[in-house]
Amino acid sequence: GTGPIRGFATTLIIGLIASFITAVFLTRIVFESLAKKGRLDKIPFTTKLTRNLLVDPTFNFLGKRKVGIAIPLVIIALGLVAAFTVGLNRGIEFSGGRNYVVQFDQPVSSEAVRSVLSTPLEEKVLVTSIGTDGMQVRISTNYMIAEENEQTEEVITGKMYESLKGLYKQEPTVDRFMDNIISSQKVSPSMSSDITRGAIWAVFLSMIFMAIYILIRFRDISFSAGVFASVAATTFSIIALYAMLWKILPFTMEIDQNFIAAILAIIGYSLNDTVVVFDRIRETTKLYPHRDRYQVINGALNSTLSRTMNTGLTTLVVMLVIFIFGGATMRSFTFSIILGVIIGTYCTLFVATPIAYELQKRRLNKAKK
Repeated sequence: GTGPIRGFATTLIIGLIASFITAVFLTRIVFESLAKKGRLDKIPFTTKLTRNLLVDPTFNFLGKRKVGIAIPLVIIALGLVAAFTVGLNRGIEFSGGRNYVVQFDQPVSSEAVRSVLSTPLEEKVLVTSIGTDGMQVRISTNYMIAEENEQTEEVITGKMYESLKGLYKQEPTVDRFMDNIISSQKVSPSMSSDITRGAIWAVFLSMIFMAIYILIRFRDISFSAGVFASVAATTFSIIALYAMLWKILPFTMEIDQNFIAAILAIIGYSLNDTVVVFDRIRETTKLYPHRDRYQVINGALNSTLSRTMNTGLTTLVVMLVIFIFGGATMRSFTFSIILGVIIGTYCTLFVATPIAYELQKRRLNKAKK
């Protein structure tokens, strides 16, 4: 990865190492110390709400595997249609061009901004609203992107000023308008193609290495195939939903480097859920080698369901708080994480494990013959 992807990855690596040390060592030391002193004897670990929640569930997950696998496939198919008709809202890193975030002193519509900028920027402009108050917009354009001289930036901002000053409640001076340009960014066409290529490789290689890791850990190609299919379904479902929803939802949904960082985080998150289920399948298979595999896998999904739901819900609560209170610039990133948590949990239950079961069933049937 490059840029924000590498920065996010570095932060996540530090966080994972720190949380591993605290969760595995420090928390355990404190817990065992309190337990030896008897201070935890009267402390309940459930509430009235959770006492009987998901106790001995008996859901037939494998019985719904065909419908379960079909749902993400339908979402991906609809996303492909949207991508070829509506298109993806590609960030400046992947499309090349200039990106400006402009602050207004009153709510303005993205359509009004696009309308006044279309002629001076020769129709090469994309405008999206940021936040819910309508007072900030992101203006992306590849107008004069091939020009490398220093005057190009002044020409573009000058045209923006002349076009946009009428949309202010109190018409700003040139200097005041420049202050209202909160951020600006330029990505050349060659750089955007390099970033795009790097992002695709980052996502693809992470999926491959996840499958290799599962193969080494479980020594079973069916588990690797299940993980790869689950992660791919999660990733492409999120992209498909972004293609379908970016013109509908009232916040920016850009496919940028922050989005790729979120996708990479979700790939790791999805693996975390799936490994717990696969571990239980492996344990049960060793204990009961002659038990029907359908029963073993369904039992593993049910016995780990409370853990799967707890992990998903706690992550979801944090992401919802950031989505609501984290500001407009964080909204697209957190929304992709929220989608990833929901879809990733779903794919663990209805994609990864059912595919592993189908492959194991075929192998067992061949062995019997």
